[in-house]
Amino acid sequence: MANATETAADAAPTLAQAARVWARIGLLSFGGPAAQIALMHREIVEGRKWLSERQFLDGLSFCMLLPGPEAMQLATYAGWRMHGTLGGLVAGLLFVIPGAVVIMALAAIYSSFGHVPLVEALFFGIKAAVLVIVVEALVRVAKKALSHRLHWAIAGAAFVGIFFLSLPYPLIILIAALLGWRLASRQAGQDSMDANGDMNADTDAISLRGSLATIAIWLAIWLLPLAALGWLAVPEILLELGKFFSTLAVVTFGGAYAVLAYMAQDVVVRFGWLSAVEMVDALGLAETTPGPLILVTQFVGFLAGAREGGPVLGLAAALVTLWVTFAPCFLWIFAGAPYIEWIGRQPRLKAALSAITAAVVGVILNLSIWFALHVLFSDVTRRQWGPVTLWHPEPASVDGLALALFLLCGVLAFGGRWGIFRILVTASLLGAGLRLLW
Repeated sequence: MANATETAADAAPTLAQAARVWARIGLLSFGGPAAQIALMHREIVEGRKWLSERQFLDGLSFCMLLPGPEAMQLATYAGWRMHGTLGGLVAGLLFVIPGAVVIMALAAIYSSFGHVPLVEALFFGIKAAVLVIVVEALVRVAKKALSHRLHWAIAGAAFVGIFFLSLPYPLIILIAALLGWRLASRQAGQDSMDANGDMNADTDAISLRGSLATIAIWLAIWLLPLAALGWLAVPEILLELGKFFSTLAVVTFGGAYAVLAYMAQDVVVRFGWLSAVEMVDALGLAETTPGPLILVTQFVGFLAGAREGGPVLGLAAALVTLWVTFAPCFLWIFAGAPYIEWIGRQPRLKAALSAITAAVVGVILNLSIWFALHVLFSDVTRRQWGPVTLWHPEPASVDGLALALFLLCGVLAFGGRWGIFRILVTASLLGAGLRLLW
């Protein structure tokens, strides 16, 4: 664990000093992963020099390879670098808790008053802004991920698989990973063997027994509470949410928007926990609150539980969802962080992960189109032609105000370079005014 306490500064901060900074970051972490990572860099690298630039970037690269919310995992890793496991827990929890408290309150309000005209009017504008945010994420990820024709082909195949064939997201990710691994160049394969041969040089100070113990402990922390829920014969919705979001935590490579792409249609179409409109509202709320965007899962859990058994069950469902969403993040970091340098030198692993990222582009394209259909049209029909699924919007049901707001938000985002929070507030107020007037 010696590496965990190695920092760039001559004098490392105390845990109490670091905790105050992590609390500040948690309260100010608006704007999604990119803004949150920039805030962390400014606070702990540029401002306080608690980590070196290389340590921060190595940690970021590692977290980008993991399933789940990369910004929260980066905070956990930075805390681990400075103060070991306790530091990682403090950093990760303080990054999540402020936003989780806000989302819990908003979910309760939405569940009780979501159909009040003023509330609906405010969310009318948010829906259009969220659609632009998803499109912006698609463009940003595509620019980074689609560097070769093969990646474009993988992205296209992933889109067809999930949009038209309704293939499970985990299957798409598995196929992409295997394809990337198999198609890695011979030189990459040789480099991989060379790196494997040097593994001991990188990991002499790491105890394999300690790593296995860490994995066992965090698997137990993650899964034993779910087993206890089954033993206690709690309402079935809690078990369903626990299983679904545990699966989500394992397979959602590519950040928060990949999570949403996998989650949205299953939550709405497969399970019927939320309507399509509620799913868009959930994303809008997560975008306007501090903390990781993945807290949208907590909102989904609360509404699903409240619909099944009232606000008390909604609270329990939100807590179960939070647990199975974030406990795996600590597992990935605490088990994998000691191996960062070795992982970064595995060409075949890099090729597989690049293919996964390309597939995520296709999945986010699916999310963009799916959201657009349900935001801009009031009448969308799902049609099945054998194995092929088609979504058919009724042209006459297009919402002119929603379309106008979407175009305005697009101009503000791509032309005016407005930030996410500013766009959401502007769209919400403008949308409310237009909706109440008409």
